[in-house]
Amino acid sequence: MSTGRGGLGRLLTSSGVSNLADGMYKTALPLLALQLTRSPVLVAGVAVAVNLPWLVCALPAGVLVDRVDRRRAMLVANAVRAALLVVLGGAALGGFAPIWALYAVALCVGTAEVVHDTSAQSVVPAVVDRAGLDRSGLDRANSALQGLELAANQFVGPALSGLLVAAGAVAAFTAPAALWLVAVVALWGLRGVFRAERAEPTSVRGDLLVGARFLVGNRLMLTMVLSAGAVNLALQAVWGVLPLFAVGERSVLHLTERGYGLLLAGTAVGGLVGAALAPRLVARVGARIALGAGLLVIPLTLFGALLIDTAFPAVVDGVPVGALALVVLLAAQNASAVVWSVVVMGLRHRVVPDALLGRVTAAHRVVSWGAVPLGAALGGVLGELLGLRPVFVVAAALLVVTAVLVLPRLRDAGQGALVG
Repeated sequence: MSTGRGGLGRLLTSSGVSNLADGMYKTALPLLALQLTRSPVLVAGVAVAVNLPWLVCALPAGVLVDRVDRRRAMLVANAVRAALLVVLGGAALGGFAPIWALYAVALCVGTAEVVHDTSAQSVVPAVVDRAGLDRSGLDRANSALQGLELAANQFVGPALSGLLVAAGAVAAFTAPAALWLVAVVALWGLRGVFRAERAEPTSVRGDLLVGARFLVGNRLMLTMVLSAGAVNLALQAVWGVLPLFAVGERSVLHLTERGYGLLLAGTAVGGLVGAALAPRLVARVGARIALGAGLLVIPLTLFGALLIDTAFPAVVDGVPVGALALVVLLAAQNASAVVWSVVVMGLRHRVVPDALLGRVTAAHRVVSWGAVPLGAALGGVLGELLGLRPVFVVAAALLVVTAVLVLPRLRDAGQGALVG
């Protein structure tokens, strides 16, 4: 693969701006849905629609990314997302934005996101090679990519989104569209060819089978994929009903839409800390311990959330104690999840050949991110039938079971690759 000039800085800039748009858009959709319905199933259904393309489209997208120029795929995906939100913003301006329209646009934007994010992760090793960086440089690049994603997607984006939703649906949709266009401009300056080298033409079916065989035959990668899917399934069950837990007079925390955006922004601080510490943590304790610690910390944060408004009140003398406690807990959860993600991404970039990277990345995400809409649906159904707190209990229990099953495998899988 030949690489272009400009390198890592342009890629990180474009990714950061693109993820800022993601954070604004994904936070705005469920808040706008709350203006149309208070049904847990319908509100959680927005999260299902946003993330369902990872389950349905990720594998074909992986084949596509291994066949085309990855930079161009990112450019087209962002342009398509911008156009879709401009159309939805126009519909909102005309007073026509029912909840089914939110679902339809969420599915289309989510499909473009699959192509963009698979391409972005797959192009990193080529850009790092062009910069002359070594293995530690790859870890730092992955950490920077994750840090920017979190800062934009979960810190700045949600905070701005709460303000934009308060200003109206048109502002909430057109602002992310403008940012996706800015991301296109930023990436445009990255010159060169970013297409994986192929020895001979192959069929789509053949490409899928080759990628699947590699993933199934690599015990380390398979363990990472399955555990990531279980973690996302559990966490999204909680995040899918979190607006109902936090927003409105009938919620536990009694937050406004703006307050909810600030809560999400506060939790993202933990992700930034995790991204900053991940390379040094891996260098000090090794990838195996870093991965194991994440699996143990995450369920503890959910058990802690159950104490809000039970072991202590949500509001004390006007102070939102419950919201502050939840911020701390979710920040710890995000830090652990980001360390996990950075370590797994680095392992994948070192273990998987470039010609297979798009397909293996997509296969990883079809399980990990494909579990997100399933988790959101699970959370919505459990919340409808049993209430919100049982969702936290079920999710935490699933995470504990996952840790019990995965931790012994980390001692045996991929000994060389797991050495930090």
